[in-house]
Amino acid sequence: MRIGIDLGGTKIEGIALDAAGTELQRFRIATPRGDYDGTVAAIRGVVHELEEKTGETGSVGVGIPGTVVASTGLVKNANSTWLNGRPFEHDLSVALAREVRCANDANCFAISEATDGAAAGAGVVFGVIVGTGCGGGVAINGHVHAGRNGIGGEWGHMPLPWASRDEFPGPECYCGKRGCLEKWISGTGFELDFATHTGRELRGKEIVALAAAGDVEASAALERLYDRMARGLAVMVDVLDPDVIVVGGGLSNLDGLYPTVSRLLRDYPFGGGVDTPIVRAMHGDSSGVRGAAWLWPQDAS
Repeated sequence: MRIGIDLGGTKIEGIALDAAGTELQRFRIATPRGDYDGTVAAIRGVVHELEEKTGETGSVGVGIPGTVVASTGLVKNANSTWLNGRPFEHDLSVALAREVRCANDANCFAISEATDGAAAGAGVVFGVIVGTGCGGGVAINGHVHAGRNGIGGEWGHMPLPWASRDEFPGPECYCGKRGCLEKWISGTGFELDFATHTGRELRGKEIVALAAAGDVEASAALERLYDRMARGLAVMVDVLDPDVIVVGGGLSNLDGLYPTVSRLLRDYPFGGGVDTPIVRAMHGDSSGVRGAAWLWPQDAS
């Protein structure tokens, strides 16, 4: 049995999967925000609850909103800031008396879709999460590729490629730089772009509804979103050349994204003519917690 834990800012969700990936049990509790020791204890409690309900013990993988630095074992870049600078993976392993594997939640998303989701069987998968923010993760042959510094796939904090004059230097990002993809390719970025061009502050769903009704300004905002996404993905194709790109998060529900971005993506990468499939995530909001379970892959003992 494999147990996956998705540590979010407001909830901790756990899932137990059998060897075939079938869900056996699911359990969630509120995240003890700001409380490091409480977070470790809460995850231990979720694992024990799942094991009690199934009558089995399992391997444990945890998706976190940050990354574990390989050289130090400490967490960095977590928006659940009470994890930063702490040996979270080690402390969970001690608390559960077994090895625990932690990975960035976007990497868990990529692993989930590469294992038994929309990209099952693909060798190299780039998982894209475009919701409130913009993140990404890489799976190679069913394994996380976090990289030397644990930030592999973090395309949300690279600059928008081939920025036009009115896109440069771009909005300020919380990371301290300007023009990051997250400020353009995300739900909040989409809303900010529409407000900047029209003076109207609307929610993303309202803008999409206006575009469907024929509103010219809303349609133009969607076109800019799709073009910027194609430019951002083109750099990932140039660097990684994945077999499949899987999209999750709130913006993944935009039906027009797939044909439009696929068409635009063909000619942005070097040499043009690329045919990289762009597909919607199969497991939706469950991909993160399922991917955490698959941090212990099928060939793991």
